[in-house]
Amino acid sequence: MADIRGFRAYRYDLGRVGSLSEVVAPPYDVIDSTLQQKLYDLSPHNAIRLELTKDAPGDDETENKYARAARTLKSWVADDALRQDTARALYVYEQEFEAEGKVYTRRGFFARVRLEPFGTGRIYPHEQTLSGPKEDRLKLYRATGFNLSPVFGLYPDEEGEVFRLLEPFTLKSPPLVAKDHLGVTNRLWVITDTQAVSAVTGLMGPKPVFIADGHHRYETGLKYLEERKAAGEVPDDEAAPNFTLMMLVGMSDPGLIILPTHRLVSGLPNVTAAQVQDALKGHFDIVERFGSDPQACWEHIEMDGSQAVLGFGTVADGQWFAAKLRDPAVMVALAPEQSADWQGLGVSILHKLVLDRLARDKLGGTPTCKYIHLLKEVTDAVAAKECQLAVLVPPATMGHVERIAGNREKMPPKSTYFYPKLLTGLVFNSLKKD
Repeated sequence: MADIRGFRAYRYDLGRVGSLSEVVAPPYDVIDSTLQQKLYDLSPHNAIRLELTKDAPGDDETENKYARAARTLKSWVADDALRQDTARALYVYEQEFEAEGKVYTRRGFFARVRLEPFGTGRIYPHEQTLSGPKEDRLKLYRATGFNLSPVFGLYPDEEGEVFRLLEPFTLKSPPLVAKDHLGVTNRLWVITDTQAVSAVTGLMGPKPVFIADGHHRYETGLKYLEERKAAGEVPDDEAAPNFTLMMLVGMSDPGLIILPTHRLVSGLPNVTAAQVQDALKGHFDIVERFGSDPQACWEHIEMDGSQAVLGFGTVADGQWFAAKLRDPAVMVALAPEQSADWQGLGVSILHKLVLDRLARDKLGGTPTCKYIHLLKEVTDAVAAKECQLAVLVPPATMGHVERIAGNREKMPPKSTYFYPKLLTGLVFNSLKKD
């Protein structure tokens, strides 16, 4: 059973730090140096100073960005810029946003969730992780003793019964509101009603939780717990390091969308549409050609609705076309150890068959990918000739996530992009103090 708890979050005292919009930040993995500086300039209390502290000349093993983050956090707690709530709570989190011309509202709640090694319980990953980000986050955990940003978890709830228990409390009081750099409106309510908290955690107990985003943070939490146990700092199963901060959203929530992750492919010759079509023809049908119109190509992929159709744009001649995999049996041969769902993913077909096999064998070069999500990003990159080939990829669905993760498989990297990211700075979770 998933063990989900209310907790006493540390939150900003807005009377001391000002507007919530000025102190929140995106998670570390989507912040470049320009945004980092912008957030630094926004407020001396912006969460960027914890989440992704700047490097400084002369940094070494003891004096570095992690040590600075720890000192900053300690000083904010000491001067009450951050205060720990007095009562255990669940924290309802709502995000209102626009994606590709449509407006959505996604709703969930922050809770503490007991850590369990993958493969042993009811928490399932769906993507592979990298060692670099885990080492970075572990150093931050060690220095600060806090979960600064949440893991994003999903749970099945077709009837929406979990959130129905929380919704009445969102109608009784106004939320705290922050607008982020992308224009997303973020709202937060603190739910301390003990009956509601107990009812929600009871309903959640039997449900599986699928990690949507934050795999590196979750695995870092497991490593941190292992280290604290070895150091004799985890006296029992109720000690704070046994848990991690998680945002939980029902898989049927109407605001839960997965954006596609398109590929900009470099490392190839300056190939034309005719050359790419020739490379694909042994396994794909060229279903339609769109001239210089990537929008029409993407609309064709959306209308088809399957994972078997990919869109290709060649930078050398500015042409777009859609190609559909003719026989899925080729994927069985290329990835026999994977399930049919995994083999049928658009990203699996693209990487295993198109890039790893056909492109290398028939086009030459060594394909490498840059990952982007919006069609405008694709068209801008093509116009700037940033790659030789652009590939439009259908997004995986919630069904894919549930089935593939439930089968204890991991999708290829960059298979999903749950938009928008969860903000850092709405709630912080201590890994030392309950």
